[in-house]
Amino acid sequence: MPESRDFSRPESIDLGSPGAVEELAKRFDGTPQQIRDAAKTVGSRIADIEMHLKGTRSASNEQRMEDQPPSPGARP
Repeated sequence: MPESRDFSRPESIDLGSPGAVEELAKRFDGTPQQIRDAAKTVGSRIADIEMHLKGTRSASNEQRMEDQPPSPGARP
């Protein structure tokens, strides 16, 4: 089955368009500055910006384990 694409949305963002930056910020639950910073880091492809933002918001398993209180009976 062929892959369907949504041609109503562009593949990259025009950082010179405040409306486009605002829309993407709302879509990714971020701020316009986060969108601009992500674009500086990974480029203007929306998929790359999304992955970058998701990566900066997630913690590694090691970080999550360090944040947990010790379980009862755990050895130091």
